[in-house]
Order: sequence, then C-alpha cells, then structure tokens
Amino acid sequence: MREPVELSKAYLLMNHGPVTLVSSAAGGKRNVMAASWAMPLDFAPPKIAVVIDKSTFSRELIEASGEFVLNIPCRAIAEQVLAVGSCCGRGEDKFSQTGLSTVPASIVDAPLVGGCVAWLECKVIPEARNEQHYDLFLAEVVAAWADPRVFSGGRWHFPSEDLRTLHYLAGGNFIATGDAFSVGAETE
Repeated sequence: MREPVELSKAYLLMNHGPVTLVSSAAGGKRNVMAASWAMPLDFAPPKIAVVIDKSTFSRELIEASGEFVLNIPCRAIAEQVLAVGSCCGRGEDKFSQTGLSTVPASIVDAPLVGGCVAWLECKVIPEARNEQHYDLFLAEVVAAWADPRVFSGGRWHFPSEDLRTLHYLAGGNFIATGDAFSVGAETE
C-alpha cells in the first residue's frame, strides 16, 4: 500500500536517519543493497546523498542507468535488510535469495522493494569527483511514496512495532525508531 508524497515534503521520509535499501537496475539485471549513509540535501527540487562503494554490483548498475530507488524498510523485514547488506548480488539475484518482492517504480527502472514503508525514486546528479573520491552520489528525487499507515499529513506515526523504521548499529544489531514527541511550537 502506498500513496504519493509531495516532492517538497520528500525530505521528511529521510529526515530521521533510517537505514535504506538501495535498489537498482540496468541491462536486464537488478540488485538491492543496504545503506545507512543516506540523507536529504535539499527541498526544491528535493535531493539526497548516499554512499555507494565502488566495489558493489549496485554501483555498476547505478553508473550504467543513472538512477536508483531509496527504499525505507521497517522492522518486519529486518532479517532481509541484514541479508541484502551481507552478500553480493553479482552472482545471484538478492531479491530471490531473500524473498523480497518488488513493484515497478513510476519513473525510474529500478524496482520499489516490497515490505518497505517509503520509497524515493532518484536520478543521479553527476558529480564525478565526489563519486570517485568519496563514493558519494547526489540525486534528485523524482517521485516519492509512503505507506499511509505510517506516514501521512507530512508526519511519521507508527501504529505497530513491526512498521517502525530501522537504524543499524553494527554486527547485525538494529534499533527501531522510537516514539515521537513535540517540544514548543511546530516548525518546518
């Protein structure tokens, strides 16, 4: 289940620093990898930054296609998140290996990962120096989606533990996003 998110509000999907799954596709091949180093950069047009190591199969596909999807997983699929972050997709299809489903994206060719709670379709903004020296990719968000059970009205709300987003600590350990609270006047 997903609904569109206004592009000017797409940064809110990433602002709390969750783990992401980066899905990519090119030349009839596809892959998915876990990435904790991803963040929003700008509002209009919305931009993100993500680190994609040069040794990964995902990097090859992203360089070939110029696009990817940042998928925001939840606790319900934490086991698959760890699995796709722990193996290489060059020899086998990680989606088949882990049982992760896919849904076609609306603008890019990379698939949306099933079981996630938000999705950002992205087109790479070429920055060769950043990509080569720092493995840092900048991209414009061209479409954004969220599961309305957990994101609506520009805010996250978690009705159940299994729908909370994830933060990776290390060694197979995660924490789930906690309870939200407000202090003072609301600002954006």
